[in-house]
Amino acid sequence: MKLLISSCMLALLAVSSLLALAGQGRSEETKRSEAKPAEAKSGEAKPARSKPAGAPNPIVVIETSLGDVKAELYADKAPITVKSFLSYVQKGHYNGTIFHRVIPGFMIQGGGFEMDGTEKPTDPPIKNESGNGLRNERGTLAMARTSAPDSAAAQFFINVVDNRSLDKDGARDGVGYAVFGKVTDGMDVVDKIKLVQTATKNDMADWPVQPVVIKTIRKVN
Repeated sequence: MKLLISSCMLALLAVSSLLALAGQGRSEETKRSEAKPAEAKSGEAKPARSKPAGAPNPIVVIETSLGDVKAELYADKAPITVKSFLSYVQKGHYNGTIFHRVIPGFMIQGGGFEMDGTEKPTDPPIKNESGNGLRNERGTLAMARTSAPDSAAAQFFINVVDNRSLDKDGARDGVGYAVFGKVTDGMDVVDKIKLVQTATKNDMADWPVQPVVIKTIRKVN
């Protein structure tokens, strides 16, 4: 009789152990299921990927008939302007254009005319980002525009001196001109360009007598 009870007890213990293991297995499976990230449902919008922190700003090389100028573009401070500028670069808009307005003691301006004086067509103008905190200091690149604040398109200029009067908080119109980059190498070339002889052409003053050609602008990073 004792042996029979012992056998029954052992059988009960074995069943209990099996049930405990089975329950543990289901518990672990449930945990794994809960820990797995939910997938987006069909048609559900997924979050956009942001720009990696610390990503470098674009670098471009402006190849001219008087030498090369390298510049960093401040995509972090002037995203609209830099995106527009690089779009023109990618399309080859600047290839064969000239610096058509050269004023020593002020700036050199280009990117809008061909050597014969033909003005190149552009994309629609962009929003003025002159309030980005960047100054029109010597060596900076800024967008040229008309008297309308948001009229900049393809033409740009390089400041050859500090032009405080072009900054938003120093401009007479209270708007100013948007800085979007700065020369990092080749200011000696810029200084050569600012000294070329100029005259009036197509009713525009300060036009170089000998064309200063922008052969191309290319992004290098």
